[in-house]
Amino acid sequence: MRLGQIRFDNKITAALFEGDRARPVPGYSMVALIRKAEAESIPLTVLAAQMASRHSEPFVPLIPINPVEVWGCGCTYQESGECLGARAEASAYAQVHAQARPVIFFKGTARVCVGPGQPVGVRFDSRFTAAEPGLAVVLGRQGSILGYTLGNDVSACDLERENPLYLAQAKYYTGSCALGPVIVTPDELPELSVLELSCTVQREGRRQFFDNVPLARLARTIAVLVEYLLRANPVPAGSVLMTGTGVRITEDAALAPGDTVLVRLPEIGELSNPVAVVH
Repeated sequence: MRLGQIRFDNKITAALFEGDRARPVPGYSMVALIRKAEAESIPLTVLAAQMASRHSEPFVPLIPINPVEVWGCGCTYQESGECLGARAEASAYAQVHAQARPVIFFKGTARVCVGPGQPVGVRFDSRFTAAEPGLAVVLGRQGSILGYTLGNDVSACDLERENPLYLAQAKYYTGSCALGPVIVTPDELPELSVLELSCTVQREGRRQFFDNVPLARLARTIAVLVEYLLRANPVPAGSVLMTGTGVRITEDAALAPGDTVLVRLPEIGELSNPVAVVH
C-alpha cells in the first residue's frame, strides 16, 4: 500500500495513493491515522483501506507524514559517503564503522521538515551544505516498521568539520529534512538489499552532481538501527528514522540557491526539492 498526505477540504489529510490518483481519509492526518490504528489495534493498511473515500481523484502528494520526531543515523554504509566520512583513520567517524553501536542523532521535528516541491535549506552561515539522501523508516509503537519513504538529511558539513560539537547546528535548522513522496508499506517492497537509490543535483538546467548506491551497502540492518534508537528512548509512534547515506558527497556538490535535488528509488518514487537560503 502507498500512503501519504494531500490537501483535501483545505486541510492536510491522509490518503491512499493508487498510481497518480489518491483516496483521502477525511478528518485524519497521517500521524492521527497511525495513532487511531494503534489505539484500536488495527493494522494501518486495514484501517486506511476501510476509512479511505471510495472515489479517487488526481492529487499532488504533500509531505507524507508530519513526523512527531525525526532521528538520523550516520556512517551506516560500508563506504560512508557522508560529508565527513572516514577522512582520517584515527577520526571518531572512521572508528564507528568498527563498533557495534551506530551513530544516532536527533534530527528534529515536523517544524524543520518539508515535502515534495518545497525548498530544502542552506544555512546563511554555511559554505558547504550537502544533500544526504537515504531511505527513511516510518515507525509505529515500540519501533514497529509501518513503511518506508525517501529522505534527504540536508547537512551543513562545514560546521561539523569545524567542530563535531556543532553537529546539532549542522543538522537541525529550517528546511534541513525532506521526506516523500509517499510511504510504501513493507508488504509492497521487495527485499531492500536489491534496491538502489540515486541522487541528482541540477543547476541551471544541467546535472551538477549524480551518484547512486545499492541499499545492500548498508553495513547495519534497519532492525539493528531501530533497536539502538529505542534503547532508553521510547520514540513515539509517527516518528521517522533516517538510515544514513551512501552517496559520495564532494564539495563541488555543495548546494546553492536555485539548485534542485532529486532523490530517486523507483519502488518508492522521486523526491524533488528546490534549494533556498534560510536565515
